[in-house]
Amino acid sequence: MKVLVAIKRVIDPYVKIRVKQDHSGVETQNVKMAMNPFDEIAVEEAIRLKEKGLVEEVIVVSIGDKSVQETLRTGLALGADSAIHVETDQLFSSLLIAKILKQMVQKTGSQLIILGKQAIDSDNAQTGSMLAALLEWPLASFASKIMLQGDKCQVTCEVDGGLQTVELTLPAVITTDLRLNTPRYASLPNIMKAKTKPLTVIPFNSFDISPNMDMHTIDVSPPPVRKAGIKVASVQELVEKLRHEAKVLL
Repeated sequence: MKVLVAIKRVIDPYVKIRVKQDHSGVETQNVKMAMNPFDEIAVEEAIRLKEKGLVEEVIVVSIGDKSVQETLRTGLALGADSAIHVETDQLFSSLLIAKILKQMVQKTGSQLIILGKQAIDSDNAQTGSMLAALLEWPLASFASKIMLQGDKCQVTCEVDGGLQTVELTLPAVITTDLRLNTPRYASLPNIMKAKTKPLTVIPFNSFDISPNMDMHTIDVSPPPVRKAGIKVASVQELVEKLRHEAKVLL
């Protein structure tokens, strides 16, 4: 059985985000980039399933310009068998990405799709559910535990009220949550091996998908600067400021 893992190249979560001067987006030039943390968890889980002998091949796929090949090589260094780069300079909405991934599933013959529950740059958390709907496959979101046995997959999902365990019949789509696992670090030998693993580049225009955008960014602006805090001399002064300035007390 093949597992397809979708990964995204994002700004490193420990880097301070800067908005472009024209407010068209965030600055990505000369900024440290990394694999989306939730996607790292998805790659780790797919590799663990392979190590248990439950799947035969792990394929990582990413959509973007040539720079995403670095992120794909990271996935290969972690243990994926092969990588696919859908090359485009455009930034797509969740729906267009789901349509691309649907065709990638059909091209690779994958029976299990694992991806992060959301990307930390857009935070839409839409692609997984859209992909499942397009494929008409069952979906388990926010997975914190995955057990695979034959053509059945038992997934423990994190929901508002606690945990919910569902059973899916493969093929299926799963999105990962933080508590599913702890991603490994790539060893130096595996980093060297990743350079020789197959990485296929497919131009976006080879897909039967219209590039027309269904979502447009109007404006991106940074949050307002917080005012500096103040010190008060007494509890009475604190109460007065909370009552008359902050207006949180009656």
